[in-house]
Amino acid sequence: MDFYYPNYINDMWRVFGLIFFGDKDYLVDVPNRTFRLPEIIRLLQEQGVAMSDTGGEVERLRGNASDKYLNIKQPFDLAGLLQRMPDCKDIVTTGEKAASVVAALTKSALPAVGEFVEVDVDMADGSVRHLRHWRMPSTSRAYPMPLAKKAELYSRLFSRNQA
Repeated sequence: MDFYYPNYINDMWRVFGLIFFGDKDYLVDVPNRTFRLPEIIRLLQEQGVAMSDTGGEVERLRGNASDKYLNIKQPFDLAGLLQRMPDCKDIVTTGEKAASVVAALTKSALPAVGEFVEVDVDMADGSVRHLRHWRMPSTSRAYPMPLAKKAELYSRLFSRNQA
């Protein structure tokens, strides 16, 4: 799958399936061991979820994508992305590496897992955007947290934004 979280053993799309459909396999093509990309894209559009990498230029120090072996040479252009999304109120990161990048860019504290901190982003036009930076648990199976607990933490973000 040519999209975010394509690794079949990563639980991101199972988390979304549990939250929005009550079924961890709703977005999973179980027989083919892949994901249902059209349904994922439709869900993200309906929920107003955009995805981005936090690294603009990344060096893999080993032959895998483990955060431990990623060197972010240049972070992403957060202000540039926000310029194109005027209604964005929340930034959500998964894992410590991505959360650390956003914390550094916003000169803010690192949120606890499942929590958020209020942040300010200096925009190119001189204005300041006020947002919440949520740090969610990694959906990698290597992260020692049951799927149901991960889904519970992610659902807090979505339920807060529905209010």
